Amino acid sequence: MSVGEVAARSGAAVSALHFYETKGLIGSWRTAGNQRRYPPGTLRRVGIIQFGQSLGIPLAEIKEALDTLPKDRAPLKQDWERLSQQWAGKLDDRIARLKKLRAALTDCIGCGCLSTELCPLRNPADRLARKGSGPRRLLGD
Repeated sequence: MSVGEVAARSGAAVSALHFYETKGLIGSWRTAGNQRRYPPGTLRRVGIIQFGQSLGIPLAEIKEALDTLPKDRAPLKQDWERLSQQWAGKLDDRIARLKKLRAALTDCIGCGCLSTELCPLRNPADRLARKGSGPRRLLGD
């Protein structure tokens, strides 16, 4: 398929497809006329990339998962099952963190920050800095 066909069928911009290719997420070859051609499996890969990005999964993690798929043939059911199992734990962790964030934000918004002693985001005197950067309480510290 040409880059235009992949773009039309996947809904991804041509520039996004070129970007995915530079990052090693998809691959193509060149015709004698120097036009890119993509194998049919590219549509499935682009679908996974788009869906993963919509869930906030970094491209590096998506690439890591796609790298487990065979390069010399179309992935079989077993290949997709293996990829799914590898992602299951990461997705479960992401779901748990999102639920924790939702609960913390609901409590915070609900209290209106009238009680800074009980606020789950409170970090007096930046004591949690020694545990690392970022929202330490939301990360489980």
